[in-house]
Amino acid sequence: MLKKIDVEQLRLGMFLKELCGSWMDHPFWNTKFLIEDPADLARIYDSAIRQVWIDTSKGTDVEGGEGQSEEEANARNEATLIVATTMPDVPASEISAAQELQRARRICATAKKAVVLMFQEARMGKSIDTAALALLVEEISSSVMRHPGALVSLARLKTRDDYTYMHSVAVCGLMVSLAKRLGLDEATTREAGLAGLVHDLGKAMIPLKVLNKPAKLTEEEFKVVRHHPSAGYQMLLEGGGVGPIALDVVLHHHEKVDGSGYPHRLKDEQISLFAKMGAVCDVYDAITSNRPYKTGWDPSEALRKMTEWAPGHFDMKVFQAFVKSVGIYPLGSLVRLESGVLAVVTETRADALLTPVVKTFYCTRRRERMHPKLVDLSKAAARDKIASWESREKWPFKDLDELWTDSRSPVPA
Repeated sequence: MLKKIDVEQLRLGMFLKELCGSWMDHPFWNTKFLIEDPADLARIYDSAIRQVWIDTSKGTDVEGGEGQSEEEANARNEATLIVATTMPDVPASEISAAQELQRARRICATAKKAVVLMFQEARMGKSIDTAALALLVEEISSSVMRHPGALVSLARLKTRDDYTYMHSVAVCGLMVSLAKRLGLDEATTREAGLAGLVHDLGKAMIPLKVLNKPAKLTEEEFKVVRHHPSAGYQMLLEGGGVGPIALDVVLHHHEKVDGSGYPHRLKDEQISLFAKMGAVCDVYDAITSNRPYKTGWDPSEALRKMTEWAPGHFDMKVFQAFVKSVGIYPLGSLVRLESGVLAVVTETRADALLTPVVKTFYCTRRRERMHPKLVDLSKAAARDKIASWESREKWPFKDLDELWTDSRSPVPA
């Protein structure tokens, strides 16, 4: 049984299931363990985390409080997420994800090379070629306009080694998609995309042994990492060629609406729209990607976690627009249908957030693989619908990404 308790109630012998609040504030990268070391308890007390989930079936219980099963907790988060958004009023994508994936693969490959070069030049103290970056943003924007989920979802499949570079590409695409959802004009949307592409440029100044460290950072190393917004801002300011939107996002994408962010601890009205956009896009891609010290969450799981953090971390209007831009079940999400079949999401539509196209592949009742089949849940003939999202940790299939990125799939039923 799971219980949500205040940090002050946490004691040795309890099994920590989850830390509430922003993932960026967590003092541990692994948050599922039996608390046996007083030092670990002290680190939680000293952090910005104020509440946690414990599993009373694996450790000491606490008096009072209401318990929930894991299924009930997941259902609660899912309901909160869906209620937080209203149905969109924009038309569906003009082309399918499968059609755009081919072009998006080429764009991602080109973009990675360009961003690697950008970071190399920054490390050598050279000014950034903003004209070349503008052309890259144009390519990424065009892909996102054709289909908002294809390139962003591909960029999410980065390896631990190329995380920093492909993260920039993904955030660029997410910023363009979000700007489109917010109704920003074309020129401003391109500026937002450029801001996403360069938002982490300051990480070029972080020693690679710290940036790619496969373990938790020391306090001193974390201080170095937290300096990257200021470092990136200074590099771009001195080099010239970028506008105020990019400079603002680079400097303030780690600010939070409750004033607990960095580097300037700005509060809600002090943070610009674009920095608020950057905060959402940056966190979403970070927590859905495999990093040197952490395996990424499933996209749907990430959105549910972000829904819990949203009141203090994100601007709610921006966050709700973001959910609509990526979809409640983004491409690659693992879901369970009411029939008991597992499926991955292969196509989303802005006018049908709850009924995407999925590829079924596993029957949980018979516990066996099925021949993959595309099913359009928006059609009455499907006779099925999503019952819940599923954690990839619970179902460790090794070919989930291959299932949804396979462009040779047949026409959905």
